[in-house]
Parts: sequence; structure tokens; C-alpha cells
Amino acid sequence: MIKPKIAIIFTGGTISMKSSKKSGGAVPAFKGRDILKLLPVINKSFKIEVHDFGQYPGPHITPEMMLEISRIAKKYLVRPDIKGLVVTHGTDTLEETAYFLDLAIFSPKPVVVVGAMKDCTELGWDGPANLMGAARTAISPDARNKGILVFLNNTINSAGEVTKTSTDSFETFRSPDLGPLGWVDQDRVLFYRQPMYREHYEVKKIQPRVDLFKMAVGMDSRLVKYAVDSGAKGLVIEGMGRGNIPPDVVPGIEYAIAKKIPVILCSRCIGGRVLGTYAYPGGGAQLIKKGVILGGHLPGQKARIKLMILQGKDMSILQIKKAFECREYFCA
Repeated sequence: MIKPKIAIIFTGGTISMKSSKKSGGAVPAFKGRDILKLLPVINKSFKIEVHDFGQYPGPHITPEMMLEISRIAKKYLVRPDIKGLVVTHGTDTLEETAYFLDLAIFSPKPVVVVGAMKDCTELGWDGPANLMGAARTAISPDARNKGILVFLNNTINSAGEVTKTSTDSFETFRSPDLGPLGWVDQDRVLFYRQPMYREHYEVKKIQPRVDLFKMAVGMDSRLVKYAVDSGAKGLVIEGMGRGNIPPDVVPGIEYAIAKKIPVILCSRCIGGRVLGTYAYPGGGAQLIKKGVILGGHLPGQKARIKLMILQGKDMSILQIKKAFECREYFCA
């Protein structure tokens, strides 16, 4: 029986860490082949080509690194001998890298981003099981043409829909609005629906100067104006509820828009999409009239990734508005 060949890009994260008394906590310790040695069953089931991108904790990943990971991934995916691709990643920023890849890669072959919530020195280290499940998903014919997938805790989610919902639970990655795409049940990969949204951009460069602000009671325009004056090229605002902000923040939004800086409005809620429901000062309806762009169902961290990519393509504000709003709100 011929073993299917997959590529694994190891970027680091908790899956590659162990606890160190000297450091006082978990730190990077393993490269890709070191991890595979701890999981002999994966080598018996698959031919594996290893690419050691690094041993980065999730918070150390940058948008420039995401772009480089996408370039490496594309080189593997065009090879006829590679059936699928796995990317290991720290869970803190896993959803951002997965969403970047989802926007930047267009391939029928499965790409699965995977991590772990426990390091190898903790009871219940989930790294081996997650990596094995991700590899099984990467060769599944049913995983083709579904975009970038995220795998943890036997659950398969779409990169465009999933978010980290808990600091330490094994079930942290969930798709609040739509639920998972499927599961891995022992050695079977089972899908029950398609991803709701798919979009793709040819990404050659990005605009990293995009700032993100989360709204809370009593906030004003100081930080927003500072971001504009210090060189921000785009802003993402996580508003309250349906997409509303304190009235004292409105002058800062007007200031940014007057300087031709795109402002994307999302919600700080874990589920649902923004809409111009309220017309009071700071309400979504008023903000739309001022030129704010609705971010749909995207959380702020993903809207920021998308805006970086769109601005890297030198899109106008009108083009950016269409890219964010047309699939969500069926605009002309």
C-alpha cells in the first residue's frame, strides 16, 4: 500500500514546547522532526516532507511571516506528489494566520492549520492527537476545495469562521455563528457542510500599518487620532453590539475618514454581524453615513488581516468597501 505524501510546515507554538524550570514556564523546544519522533504512528501512515519555518510562539508571528508562510505553502501545493499540507502554529494567533492563508491561497488541495493547548510536559498533551488528525484531514478527498481548515480536538472548522473562545479549553476553537464543518472520528474524516464564505486574492505584498481598537464605555478620540497622526494606513474598530461606539469617539473616526483612511467597523461580540440599526450619535447607521465600512461577521483581528491584504493591492476605499460589504450585504 502506497503511503500518501504530505508536507508539514512547522512554525512553532505550544505543540513544540516543553516546561522549563529555568525559564519558569513553557518555552520552544522541538523542531519538526523532533515532534515526529514522538509520534511514530504518523510516520507509518504518511510520507512526510518537513519544513522547519521556526519555533515561534503564537504572539511572535507577524503579518510578514504570514505572507512568507503562504509563499512556502504555495510551492508545496503545486507539486503533484503532495496530497495535502499541514501547518503547525501557536493557538494565540492561529486564526489570524489561517485566515491570511485562506485569503491568499487558492488550491483544491487541503491545507490544515493545527496547534495544541498543552505542551509535552503537561498531562493530556494534545499535540500528537491533533497532528495525526490534521494529517488525516489533509489527505481526505472530502477536504478538497474547502479552503483553509483549522483542526484541534477532533474538530474541523473553516479558517474564515473560526475563533479562539477560551484561554485554556481543548474546545477553544469554535465557529460561533455556523458551527464546525466536520469531525475526525478515530480514522474517519467526516464533513457535514461546506464553508459559508470563500474569497481569494493574489497576495504579493501587504500593508502592515493597520491599527485595531476595541470600544468600551467612556472612550474618546485620543488614541484614534494618535494612530492617524503616527502613520496608520487603515483602522479597524470593534464596536459594541450591532456596531456602535461611544459618541466621543466619533470625531476621531471623522478625522480618519477625512484623511482618506479606511475605517472598518466590526463588533466586539463573539457572534453576529454588524449592521446600521441604530441612528443615534455613535450608532452604526450614523457611522455608515460618515463613510465607515461594515466588516460583516468578521472579528476585528480578521478584519485587520483582510484590510492589510486589500491595501497591499493598492485598492481604493470604494474597492475596499465592496470587498468587505458586497458578499455580506448584497450591494450592487
